[in-house]
Amino acid sequence: MSRRPHSLVQSWPADSPEATAALTPRDDVVTERLIEHGVDHRPHAFEQVEGPFTEYHRSVRSTDNSVEQTTVYRLHIPWFGWLFERPIRSSLRHRRPSGSRPPWWAPPDKLSPAQVATLGLLAAASLAAAFINTVFTQTANFAADDFGISSSGQGLGGVVVRLGIVIAIPFAVLADRKGRRKMIVITAWLAPLFTALGAIAPTFWVLVATQAVGRPLSIALALLVGVVVAEEMPRNSRTYALSVLALAGGMGAGVAVASLPLADMGSGGWRFIYLIALVWLLAAAHLARSLPETRRFELPHRTSPPLHRRRFTTVAFIAVSANLFVAPASFFQNRYLDDVRGFSASSIALFTLSTGTPASLGLVLGGRLADTVGRRVVLITCMPLATSLVVMSFNVSGPLMWLSALFGGLMGGLAYPAFAVYRTELFPTGNRARASGWITAISLVGSSVGLVLAGRLIDHGWSYGRVMLALAGAQVLAAIVAFTAYPESAHMELEELNPEDDAIVTGLAASSP
Repeated sequence: MSRRPHSLVQSWPADSPEATAALTPRDDVVTERLIEHGVDHRPHAFEQVEGPFTEYHRSVRSTDNSVEQTTVYRLHIPWFGWLFERPIRSSLRHRRPSGSRPPWWAPPDKLSPAQVATLGLLAAASLAAAFINTVFTQTANFAADDFGISSSGQGLGGVVVRLGIVIAIPFAVLADRKGRRKMIVITAWLAPLFTALGAIAPTFWVLVATQAVGRPLSIALALLVGVVVAEEMPRNSRTYALSVLALAGGMGAGVAVASLPLADMGSGGWRFIYLIALVWLLAAAHLARSLPETRRFELPHRTSPPLHRRRFTTVAFIAVSANLFVAPASFFQNRYLDDVRGFSASSIALFTLSTGTPASLGLVLGGRLADTVGRRVVLITCMPLATSLVVMSFNVSGPLMWLSALFGGLMGGLAYPAFAVYRTELFPTGNRARASGWITAISLVGSSVGLVLAGRLIDHGWSYGRVMLALAGAQVLAAIVAFTAYPESAHMELEELNPEDDAIVTGLAASSP
């Protein structure tokens, strides 16, 4: 929403339930307190005690026949204010009973204005990171055809790009030493610049080289954004915040997909898609101006404590197993639609957007479910269902293919926030970014193996459906291990999960209002 204040005026008959409720402080989307009693023809006045608004004031004027309420509010959500403008206004207009659950689109906790602004900035970073992380996957098939590269060569190119993850690790390590903000700003500038170089690549392997730098930088940006979310959001809203970032990431990836018709412009049309990466320099500039450092990093904490080996091994194993299936299913989807179903670039874009965009609803619902009913039950329920439906989409045609892809994405969206949050929750502040960086790097071993294996099997005559079915067991195994080995971290502070950060508890308590 914009920085200017908004005004909402309502009136009711004096004896109506709404008029009676208006004279009392509200406790739903905002928690109020009465600051002035309405006497001598003056209105009742209320102000925000807890809530997301940078400016908030509600006044209620009573007469013999009616009660008139005026709510003045301002909510600053960078980049995404337009998305929340109507829901917020509706929530202010229609008062919910005190203590009731927040609307489905809102976080379980009441975020502060600073947390709302930070989440908006991080969502903008996720837009950029997801576009850059997606662009090679979406364009590799067209570039490979342009340069005469086989499926095996295309898969090998995908592996090389993923192996560039080693570039991301130093940024993760430095984030634990120098701060999250500084590394986020650096990667937000560098990732679009290196990615845009793909537009002038003279060969497929030069294209691979540019993306082997740009894509890992975007991965570093994304993982550091996840660290900031874990450290800045309230304990009951961490997966909700991750779902918002994933939703923003889906929009960024959607921009890459929606740009695919440019590839139909003729030989080399795919190059224009890489130039779009330069748009995300606007996000980098905004992050440089406005993103604060996290409170937890600024408070005294143990620097570079040893990694919890069992936790690290468990999270890494689950990530590798899941990526054995997820990476090939994502990377080869366009080639499957092109080679087997005869889709054009525009048709591929339509399929991806039509099946993926509605599925983004699962991200928001998944975040709420993981924060309320728990992470583990969401994982064991949704991951196997998502896997089965995605495999089906590679084995059927017509409307059933579209429906299975849509519901597979929906189930995957439900599972994603619970799946991703453990990478940051299970490690202390002193090595939270480093652990996340190494887990991300190790997880790409699974994706690389999956890509090479899938590419070779396809070149040897295996159908896409048979290949995906063979790899699906790895993701089901990941769900089972997650359910049995992970602790339930919902409703817990990071310091409860990581006793090494006991000094931060004192600092947070001292800094609380």
